[in-house]
Amino acid sequence: MPRLAIADPATHPSFQGAAKAPPINIFRGMAACPDVLRGFLGFGGAVKQSGALSEQEIETVALTTAQFNECDYCLAAHTKIGQGAGLSGDEVLNIRRGSPSDPKLKALTAFTRRVLETKGYIADSDLAAVRSAGFSDAAVVAAIGEMALMTFTALFNHVNHTDIDFPAAPSL
Repeated sequence: MPRLAIADPATHPSFQGAAKAPPINIFRGMAACPDVLRGFLGFGGAVKQSGALSEQEIETVALTTAQFNECDYCLAAHTKIGQGAGLSGDEVLNIRRGSPSDPKLKALTAFTRRVLETKGYIADSDLAAVRSAGFSDAAVVAAIGEMALMTFTALFNHVNHTDIDFPAAPSL
């Protein structure tokens, strides 16, 4: 049961008009501070619109970060979103385990885990490895942005006890 106020999407301005937020439970909770919700959605949109990472690559970072942060809500949401982006159910599980079958996604998963484990204090070799897998500096920045978004959502969901409104992610 959520511990923070939950907005009613039928009446709350964050869910009305052209820039409306989808009425999922995480956003209904974040709407307690509409400016933060708008900023979160804007930042997430900027990561996606940058084009620096494909949808599957963004979801690889999201799933890796959700697994690292042990966020059940994030894992459920991004399992569904990742599959919508074309990742198979098996590949989603492989990403969460740190061993996707695609070599480029494997490099991105390793980079993401390394950044999270070291709080960003990665070695030159970590950066060289993700670059040698074909990722540009813009992609590295976008990946860090996605890690920041996913860390925020994990912290929010842990504090709030957000009710999961997606199918539960399979256990590893």
